[in-house]
Amino acid sequence: MIAGLLLLIMANGLGFFWPKALVQLSLNDGTQVLGQMNAKEMIPYSNTPDAPEGKHRIQLKVGNRDLYGLDFRWIDEDAIQARSYPKDAVFVERREWGNFFGKILEVRKGSTVLASGSQSGWNALQPLVHHANEIHETIQHVETDVIGEINYEMEDIRLQLRGLNLTEHPDDQEKHSLNAQLETLQSIYEKEAETLRTLYDSLRDYSVVFIDANGQAQSLPVGQIIRVLHPNQMPWHEKALVYLSNIWMVLSEEPREANTEGGIFPAIFGTIMMVLMMSIAVVPFGILAAIYLNEYAHQGILVRFVRIAVNNLAGVPSIVFGVFGLGFFVYAVGGTLDTLFFPESLPTPTFGTGGLLWASLTLALMTVPVVIVATEEGLSAVPREYREGSLGLGATKLETLLRVVIPCAMPGILTGLILAISRATGEVAPLMLTGVVKLAPSLPLDSYFPFLHIDRKFMHLGFHIYDVGFQSPNVEAAKPMVYVTTLVLVAIVVILNLTAVALRNRMRRKYSGSTV
Repeated sequence: MIAGLLLLIMANGLGFFWPKALVQLSLNDGTQVLGQMNAKEMIPYSNTPDAPEGKHRIQLKVGNRDLYGLDFRWIDEDAIQARSYPKDAVFVERREWGNFFGKILEVRKGSTVLASGSQSGWNALQPLVHHANEIHETIQHVETDVIGEINYEMEDIRLQLRGLNLTEHPDDQEKHSLNAQLETLQSIYEKEAETLRTLYDSLRDYSVVFIDANGQAQSLPVGQIIRVLHPNQMPWHEKALVYLSNIWMVLSEEPREANTEGGIFPAIFGTIMMVLMMSIAVVPFGILAAIYLNEYAHQGILVRFVRIAVNNLAGVPSIVFGVFGLGFFVYAVGGTLDTLFFPESLPTPTFGTGGLLWASLTLALMTVPVVIVATEEGLSAVPREYREGSLGLGATKLETLLRVVIPCAMPGILTGLILAISRATGEVAPLMLTGVVKLAPSLPLDSYFPFLHIDRKFMHLGFHIYDVGFQSPNVEAAKPMVYVTTLVLVAIVVILNLTAVALRNRMRRKYSGSTV
């Protein structure tokens, strides 16, 4: 069952990246339809007398959402007169409104026609698209690095000014200095904003006119085009290169079009960061608790009660942990931290709202019973003779624990970590209450001190699957992204687990006397 599920995910996920041919269908009513074959199925049974039986229909991705209002169209095979694969049909990947399928009519600069016709328009369009993408990279650099840094410094100065105003005796000289710095940054900001407006205006200098299968014209700014392909003319090796570039784009870029297109890099980064922080929190706490219960605590009624409580915690629904994390970590602890250390930011919360730290701690609390139980089993599996031999040679109990018992129990400890990672990576319900968002404005890690901003909200692959699959306004267009994100999430879980398994096996070989 698992193998079949993985094959289904891989077939639908990896197949999404291959550039499909564009087929043009001539229908019985005289209209033409151009698009990519997406699915084929038997026509569902209908009670109407003229309903066809045993007939099939095909689902065509027609794109051109701004013209047709939809991305996909079902067509009965009986309604098709002829099929063709026009060589001059182009696949246009846009930054908005999805893909466009059609033919190039002409390329313009303002009202001046630079090239007309399919081939000449193609030759003129390619360098313009490349130049527009370079402008977009410059815009991203100005917005993120230049203006982003200015905004960061201006906000820091505003918070300092507000902090001074909250004091009983503010320093007027320091306020004057901060205001002067703020005015200087404001002037720099206005210059960069003007540069940004100039760059955006340059994206509208050139335009290209396409026509769809029925001859309807559509003019698009070149700045809105990511790339243009001739899928019906491309040999297999060119398609393979496009296939690899598509995979890289998904893994390295940010999402767009309501998360149905673009990449999933912020979700990948957020998932890995959350798992790492959760592991850093849960491993020491779980190991110390297990060592105390197994090595130091008196085995009486209280310890048995604690073990029962730990086992019961392992069965508590994850959403309950999410509610607890929201109430305790976010509102109680985070709200207290804001009052004590960030009063100048209030009422805007810093730690008193969901973020990476609280989500990681909530998942650590949820998975700590697994680590405790696995660690206790590992400690119990260490032969008693090891402890007695170490103590007999003059070692203290702490030295015996650190140098003999824990190394021999390390395979069991890593087993608990593997189980904790496997459960935490795919959890979504607690994260919806403690910090995950549909689209994060910035990554938790950047070049601004303290570099790792554990108070920021983040994206997560599991929530991304839920959001794209069930909250998307365009369900059919979102399906491929659901499979792709699921495949990446499974791959991350497998990689993390394989790393932990490799460490565990290495420990087993090193301490082969352990019966774990």
